Amino acid sequence: MFKTFTFNCLLIWTALVVLPCRLPAQKSADFSKSNLVAWCIVPFDAKQRSPEERAAMLRNLGITKLAYDWREQHIPTFDEELRALLKYDIKLEAFWMTSGRNPADNPNVQAVFEFLERNRVKTSLWLMMTEWPGFEDLSQQGKVEAMSREIRYIAEKAGKLGCEVALYNHGGWFGEPENQIEIIRYLNMDNVGMVYNFHHARKHLSRFAGFYPLMLPYLKCINLAGLKEGDSERFYRVGQGDAEKEMIRQVRKSGYRGPFGIINHDENKDAEKGLLEEIAGLKWILFELGDKKSLRTYHE
Repeated sequence: MFKTFTFNCLLIWTALVVLPCRLPAQKSADFSKSNLVAWCIVPFDAKQRSPEERAAMLRNLGITKLAYDWREQHIPTFDEELRALLKYDIKLEAFWMTSGRNPADNPNVQAVFEFLERNRVKTSLWLMMTEWPGFEDLSQQGKVEAMSREIRYIAEKAGKLGCEVALYNHGGWFGEPENQIEIIRYLNMDNVGMVYNFHHARKHLSRFAGFYPLMLPYLKCINLAGLKEGDSERFYRVGQGDAEKEMIRQVRKSGYRGPFGIINHDENKDAEKGLLEEIAGLKWILFELGDKKSLRTYHE
C-alpha cells in the first residue's frame, strides 16, 4: 500500500513538473473601430461644425466616442454638445481641461466642473498643467510636490462627481512621461492616470520602449499620430511616419485595453476628412501587423 501511495505521488509530481503550464493568453490591444475616440475636431475643423453637425458626422463615420476639446467660445455650447451626443448615441469619452496654479480660481476649470455637475456627467478629464513663475527653480521633488498640490484639488473635485483625471503630455516639464508617473505615484489617488499622445511624443522616440511599460498601469487612452525618426518639429498622419508602426506594435503586444484617439489637429482641414485619413493609415498599419480581427470591424 505504501508503494502504491508513493507511485501515485510520483505521477502527480511528474505531471506538475514536466507538463507545460497553460496560462491564459494575454489579449492584444483592441484597435477595433468601436474602440476609437475622435479628438481635436472642435476648434480643429475647417467646417466649424455645430454640436449637432459634429455628432451626426461621427455617427456617419461609425465613431461612437468623442474626446471634447474646446476654446472659451465653446463654453456656452457645452450643454448643447452633450444633448447632440446623446441624440446620436456618442459617448463623451473625455473632456479637455487646462490649468496652472490655483485651479480653484480658474473660471474655465470651474465652468467645466459646473457643466459636469449639472448634467451628472461621468467622464475623464484630460488635464494639461502649465508651469508658473519660479517653478523652474524648484528641485525635481519640489516640482512633483508643487504640481501635485494643484492637481489634487482637481482630482478630488472630479472624484466627487464620479470622474477621473488623465494627465496630458504637451511638452515642458509636465509633459514628460517620467514626471507624470512621479506625480501619479505621489498623489496615490485611484482616479488619477494619464493619456499619452503620439503627436506630442516627437522627442520621446528614443525613450519610448523604456518608459512605455512604466506608463501602462496608469494609461487611460493613447492618441495616435504619425512620427518620423529625427524629425522633432512636426507629426504626420498615422501611417505616414516611420516610427509609429513599431510603437503601435509594442502597444498591441503589451496588453493595454483602453481606447485609441484619432485626431484631425488641423484647423484648415475638414475634420471628417482628417479622421478618414487617420482611419486609413491605421488600417494599413494593422494590415502590416497582421491584426485581422481588428481590421474586420472596419468593414462590418
